[in-house]
Amino acid sequence: MPSVAFYTLGCKVNFYDTEAMWQLFKNEGYEQVDFETTTADVYVINTCTVTNTGDKKSRQIIRRAVRRNPDAVIAVTGCYAQTSPAEIMAIPGVDLVVGTQDRDKLMGFIADIQRDRKPVNAVRNIMKTREFEELDVPAFADRTRAFLKIQEGCNNFCTFCIIPWSRGLSRSRAPESVLKQARQLVEAGYKEIVLTGIHTGGYGDDLENYRLSDLLSDLDQIDGLERIRISSIEASQIDDKMIAVLNSSKKMCRHLHIPLQAGDDAILKRMRRKYTTEEFAEKIARIKEAMPGVAITTDVIVGFPGETEEQFENGYRFMERIGFAEMHVFPYSKRTGTPASRMDDQVDEEVKNERVHKLIDLSEKMQAEYSKGWVGAELDVIPERAVRGEDGIVRLAGYSDNYLLIEFEGEEYMYRKHCRVRLTESGVNENRGELIEMLEPVEPAAPVASVDEVAQVSQVALRA
Repeated sequence: MPSVAFYTLGCKVNFYDTEAMWQLFKNEGYEQVDFETTTADVYVINTCTVTNTGDKKSRQIIRRAVRRNPDAVIAVTGCYAQTSPAEIMAIPGVDLVVGTQDRDKLMGFIADIQRDRKPVNAVRNIMKTREFEELDVPAFADRTRAFLKIQEGCNNFCTFCIIPWSRGLSRSRAPESVLKQARQLVEAGYKEIVLTGIHTGGYGDDLENYRLSDLLSDLDQIDGLERIRISSIEASQIDDKMIAVLNSSKKMCRHLHIPLQAGDDAILKRMRRKYTTEEFAEKIARIKEAMPGVAITTDVIVGFPGETEEQFENGYRFMERIGFAEMHVFPYSKRTGTPASRMDDQVDEEVKNERVHKLIDLSEKMQAEYSKGWVGAELDVIPERAVRGEDGIVRLAGYSDNYLLIEFEGEEYMYRKHCRVRLTESGVNENRGELIEMLEPVEPAAPVASVDEVAQVSQVALRA
């Protein structure tokens, strides 16, 4: 049986794309083997280019694959492959470069290379692509939560970001295709679907009279689907219709990831973001009114070129005022080819690091405050981890719909089953609770997941 090994760098969309490519190999009779420990016939490296470091790491992994088996087909795909195909083709041993499109032709390219042993550069101009690449993922390691890619590309051209050049302009998956895939995932046993994309909230920008809010309303009607989560959405994309859906839906999770990037208007303008801090604050207030108890998480870039101490402090106070449930804090990293990399007044690395730590401390403080507000509340949890301790007690853990990770004592058969839990003790990253009741019947004939299997799956499940 031929074998394939994958290595994925970068974001959740890349991990989704790797899963989709694996389906193509699986359909051709391949087995998947570990990249680090087993020699494979084909190596696929799914690259990242969001930072210069991403490029460097991608090159290191490509060379490692070539060393592992010089006779294997080495295929490189993803964002770095899209922006710098010639650079990758120049690495000795690389056989195929496919960018962020045409992955559906992967097996044909590999068969040709195995026959002729002639390297192939299959990268085309991504800016001319207007069609969404249809690649389904019918199964994931985690049986409670499935990712469903609904959108590709971005039209924003923020000054710090290379992504429009690696992923192209925004393209939406056809609504009927999304709904069909969602039904298949529910039939396969998934209770929660996470809608993902490069610029997920831009879904529908290229469709006639159909937006993300329409898709959410249609997904809401699918029987058996219990939770709908959006991986990320911009404040500027949350309109009256979206607010109405958040307010009325019984399935939308009370958790929205809304990137802020900076809490100072002058920096937002230099970043070419499409809102002011006051507009952002007004949207958050409306969301909190429509969806009481919602967890708002965000991304923040620290030390953008020209950021003064005063602007940083403005941002700090603004973030404190919003009261995020968690912040993902990144130091600004120069990306060659972006306008921000050519800006004057680049911020000193030491200053950046100091500011990053201040915002991480603020994030942890806000995270603790948010979870503390739920002590005593009853929340629905679908356990994604179950481990029997040395004391013989099975401890389960999973996320509530408002994205609190809660651990509680129970039984093995509760793994991946809908449970109601009372939160008894709050923390920063993990909280404790007590089981109140099971919310779904357990069929006596249903196989119980072994704790060994659970332990293997848990790391994948809780990384999502």
